[in-house]
Amino acid sequence: MPKKKILFLCTGNSCRSQMAEGFARALTGGQWEVSSAGTAPAGVNPRAVKVMAEAGVDISGHTSKAIDLDLLNSVDVVVTLCGDAAESCPVTPTGVRRIHWPLPDPARAAGTEEEITAAFRVVRDEIKERVTALQRELAD
Repeated sequence: MPKKKILFLCTGNSCRSQMAEGFARALTGGQWEVSSAGTAPAGVNPRAVKVMAEAGVDISGHTSKAIDLDLLNSVDVVVTLCGDAAESCPVTPTGVRRIHWPLPDPARAAGTEEEITAAFRVVRDEIKERVTALQRELAD
């Protein structure tokens, strides 16, 4: 059976899509071909790296990437992780399944360092749950 190709997209490819890519790689054990990208790549957020390390997933070697149209047209599933309407998630090609996870951008969290890190953890945990559910769904 060919591997499912999954692409996680958000605006900066710095937090949510990077965490989703990391969990998808870790949880599927190579069963999926996983990528992430953004409409305006902004570099991987150090707090995303930190909270993923807490969860046992190393994304420190990830890089922030722009959307590759060839890849976008060749995947089975695109998961968009844009949280609010002000963000610009791209249109996906016909025939590619699109799933939307409307998660807040933890990079926009305000407050003390503890409060901001807590916002990253909340989003991280939600992404892990959603990736796990997607894994079960696609295995059927």
